[in-house]
Amino acid sequence: MSLTNHRWVLRHRPHGEIKPTDLDYVAEPVRDLAEGEVLIRNVYLSLDPTNRIWMSDMEQYMPPVEIGSPMRGGTIGVVEASRSAHFKPGDIASPGLGAWEAYTIAHETMARPMAPPPGAPLTAMMSVLGLTGLTAYCGTVFIGDPKPGETMVVSAAAGAVGSIAGQIGKLRGARVIGIAGGPKKCAWLTEELGFDGAIDYKAGDVGAALDRLCPNGVDVNFENVGGEIMDAVFSRMNKFGRMALCGMISGYNSRETMPGPSDFGRILMRSLTVKGFIVIDYMPRFGEAIAELAPWVLQGRIKWKAHVVDGLENALSALNRLFTGDHDGKLLVRISPEP
Repeated sequence: MSLTNHRWVLRHRPHGEIKPTDLDYVAEPVRDLAEGEVLIRNVYLSLDPTNRIWMSDMEQYMPPVEIGSPMRGGTIGVVEASRSAHFKPGDIASPGLGAWEAYTIAHETMARPMAPPPGAPLTAMMSVLGLTGLTAYCGTVFIGDPKPGETMVVSAAAGAVGSIAGQIGKLRGARVIGIAGGPKKCAWLTEELGFDGAIDYKAGDVGAALDRLCPNGVDVNFENVGGEIMDAVFSRMNKFGRMALCGMISGYNSRETMPGPSDFGRILMRSLTVKGFIVIDYMPRFGEAIAELAPWVLQGRIKWKAHVVDGLENALSALNRLFTGDHDGKLLVRISPEP
């Protein structure tokens, strides 16, 4: 059977906001499988802030995407053909770290079975039960470790990771305040997710709002944004406070190095723990995380939502939504129909 693979290829390293000319949308024939390989028809593509990092040549936690190479990304799909004893056609699988493409050929040592548990949709495996949920769990539990009665602040709290992190904080007994953009997102945090308060960073002085909602200071900060918002939270951290530094999305489209906290000495004087983390560093503990996370999700104790954009050809324009806030929940591209 002759198949054509559509994919996005990096042509230029973006300067500022990603432009249509930075990537090419190309068509190529799908090659024959070698022994031990599987062909996966991708159904969903995950769009994440780290996609923008991979396009750049900045110092990062793994090599950037090379010019002329397919754009890297997480995918889940259906096995269409297999020359592996471990996979059969019809299996739900991920190629590991995949690409922005319709079909992916993966070796059996890299591909992973990804069938969702009973009662969970396929989109959950790309969100709350996938790396998104694991990121929220690992940062909140293993680094932030919120205690009953403590105050936890989450930036980008209406995003895929932040919304889950805040709910985990609540389940562990913390008082949780979220920072998000716009009244609709703030209302979602307090009215549906159970946050104790929300700050609309577009509406005024974040610092003043933190003083009002966190009169006793901040014990845990799950940080996704960086810049001025991080500074505002950082300056209100209590003694022995913990910051889980998950992302600094406010600076990903800038060529300038983002400045650090203006009051860096507070780390010493307040005995703070500030830890940056990449979720794959916690891979040995994923089983432990899922064992607690999955029941919460399946019991409805953690709420989540996916924002699905149809068509691989729309992946590039959809990615920019991460940086404008024009999305609700986990941003996914539907490449092909679900099985």
